[in-house]
Amino acid sequence: MKLPLFPLQSVFFPGETVPLHIFEDRYKQLIQDCRNEAITFGIPVYIHDSVAYGTEVQLVEVVTAYENGEMDVKCVARQVFKIESFERQMSGKLYAGGNVRFLDTINDGTDLSKKRVLEKIEELYGLMDVPFTPIPLEKFNSYILAHKMGLSFEQEFQLLQLAKESERLSFIKGHLMATISVLNAVGRTKKAIELNGHFKNFDPLDFEDFKN
Repeated sequence: MKLPLFPLQSVFFPGETVPLHIFEDRYKQLIQDCRNEAITFGIPVYIHDSVAYGTEVQLVEVVTAYENGEMDVKCVARQVFKIESFERQMSGKLYAGGNVRFLDTINDGTDLSKKRVLEKIEELYGLMDVPFTPIPLEKFNSYILAHKMGLSFEQEFQLLQLAKESERLSFIKGHLMATISVLNAVGRTKKAIELNGHFKNFDPLDFEDFKN
């Protein structure tokens, strides 16, 4: 399938709202085409000086239109794709485009694996003193809190490429466990630092113990 493309150094996951500020002429044209022709476009992730994977998005509304032609728009992310070919300028257009192949998402996540991930997220938030609003198990998936669990840009890009929900949940769980372990270690170190210098009762060594 051929899609107009709007490369960004950002990762967007299916289902999330995508707010964009449009100021370049090529993307003003793209948004206008989306409004006139009801087309979607893709946001490939620009990483490692290239584009390979991204997310199809659909324009929802133009929130603000400025006198100079700039716009604040709201879109919604839909499907993940892999780029098969890229052209810097589509025929007759100012913006880029390319042929993409949509990934077949496999929703094989179990309730147990979702429950364990949610428990780890809640534990992480507790360690960081961040309020956590419980999410019903039936409404939770791997994408919902993907931007809110401390994943790096590289890790978010890795998560985007995983087609199976079970693999995504496993990836997130591994990250959460590693992060929680680090935070617990930091907490222990902090306590040790705070205690250092306090008056304590030490048992004097009995030098008789050192006699041969």
